[in-house]
Amino acid sequence: MAVNSPSHCAAQLSRCLRTRSPFSFLYRTFSRTGFFTEALTPRLVSVRCQKPRPDGFRSRPSTSLEDSEASNGSSGSSSASAVVDFLTLCHRLKATKRKGWINHGIENPESISDHMYRMALMALTVSDLPGVNRERCIKIAIVHDIAEAIVGDITPSDGVPKEEKRRMEEAALNEMCKILGGNMRAEEIKELWEEYESNSTIEANLVKDFDKVEMILQALEYEEEHGKVLDEFFLSTAGKFQTQIGKSLAAEINSRRNSTQLTK
Repeated sequence: MAVNSPSHCAAQLSRCLRTRSPFSFLYRTFSRTGFFTEALTPRLVSVRCQKPRPDGFRSRPSTSLEDSEASNGSSGSSSASAVVDFLTLCHRLKATKRKGWINHGIENPESISDHMYRMALMALTVSDLPGVNRERCIKIAIVHDIAEAIVGDITPSDGVPKEEKRRMEEAALNEMCKILGGNMRAEEIKELWEEYESNSTIEANLVKDFDKVEMILQALEYEEEHGKVLDEFFLSTAGKFQTQIGKSLAAEINSRRNSTQLTK
């Protein structure tokens, strides 16, 4: 089989581009105006074809982690520093035990982050509810007690007025968001926290219920583990659930508690 020389192939390809390409008129136009000072040099371009998915849609081109980091420029190091500072402060949520259990003599009780984590799992695993953004519920659950990294777990037994407690927690949250850099993520955390505090959406209603459900579930577990009676936690939440999911979970927990008490 005869093989043409590279220069001969390039010349043929150049003529083809000029006469047959849909953009050949641009070449002719700009050549007359002197825009192209050199002859077009054809280049071989590597093209990767993607196999269509079964649903008929092509896969979206992926962006590598390196490309994403490069697009952030030199801000990466300062951003990483702020994130690590923020996360270091949040370590207090793992180390701070929930005061309500301490006041009732529970040894080595759950931490604040333990409580928030199981609430997030509730948001992840419960049945779908029309009009509810599950992802937002998970986010609200993760941040709703985040200010306690600074102010600690303030309980009704501390005698702090509700308005003062909110003021303290809001000031602490603002400080934490400054540490994070006051960026878009910091603003999102503020927005999620405020949504929960104001109980202004169906997602906030649901997470408020999860807060109570997690508490009475933990109370039941401590009753079984430590042989204690923790009526206070069940009485303080009775009749205060806002959503059907919250009411159903609370009813299940109370049913199990009643069954346990009958067998003793």
